[in-house]
Amino acid sequence: MHNPQLVLEKEDYRLLNELQGRKADLKDKSEEYKNKRNEFNLEASKCASKRNDLNKRTKELIDEAQQLKKLRDENNEKVAEAKLKRDELNEGANKIYAELDKIRKGMNLGDGPSLKELKRQIDALEFKQQTEVMTPAKERELVDNIATLTDELKRRKQQLEGNTELKSLLENAQTLRDEALVHHNKVKEYADAAQQHHDKMIVIFKEADAVRAESDAAHKEFVKAQEAADEQHRLFIQTQKEIRELNKVIIGLKRKTKETKDESIREQAKKEAEEVYNQFKLGEKLNTEDLMLLQRSGLL
Repeated sequence: MHNPQLVLEKEDYRLLNELQGRKADLKDKSEEYKNKRNEFNLEASKCASKRNDLNKRTKELIDEAQQLKKLRDENNEKVAEAKLKRDELNEGANKIYAELDKIRKGMNLGDGPSLKELKRQIDALEFKQQTEVMTPAKERELVDNIATLTDELKRRKQQLEGNTELKSLLENAQTLRDEALVHHNKVKEYADAAQQHHDKMIVIFKEADAVRAESDAAHKEFVKAQEAADEQHRLFIQTQKEIRELNKVIIGLKRKTKETKDESIREQAKKEAEEVYNQFKLGEKLNTEDLMLLQRSGLL
């Protein structure tokens, strides 16, 4: 017959081995989850650092672009102010030229375009020469026209310079024209500066957009790595909890197995002691070991 106690002990040992194997597997998995978690956390840290550096660079570029925008706007304001001053001076000169033409006609100094009209035509042709791209032949023709009109203007002025009053008016008109030209040059200077600042601003804003796009991509990688790290940490915590629960079962099973084993030893000792005691009753002599066995079993 099978000893039920022995069968139970074997089942307990088998179960204990299975639980300890399961615990070892969980420890391996736990270590794997922890290592992966640390790797993903390191990757997330790198992505966050890259993202932060890119965000800092983006801010620097935007600050630089905003400064260029401020300079552009300041120069545009100066353009408007210089234009206003130039136009006021030209208007004053034109009024004097109109008065000179009126006096010239009254003095029968000749027909043809007025001084105001001559000056307007010269200004228009000079502006065209400065701003348009022409063939050499066209440009020579334009230069000849300017020279012709300029000579005519000089001739008209010389006619007027013989008269002291007219000469004074002419000088005043020329002074206003000269001042207007100074402000006209300022208009061009400020406009050029404004355009340069604007062009640089556009380039830097585009660069800021590109860097911001890199930063957004780095942030997405950061979120991806962080989520992966969180998942590995969750699995690590879960396996640690399972290991603690298994430890409780294993400790209980070990305690039960030990108690069963101790009980089996006590039963075996009692059985041996009873055999020795029966032999003693039959008249057999006992040695020291037999006496100690009887004493431990409580039969003496």
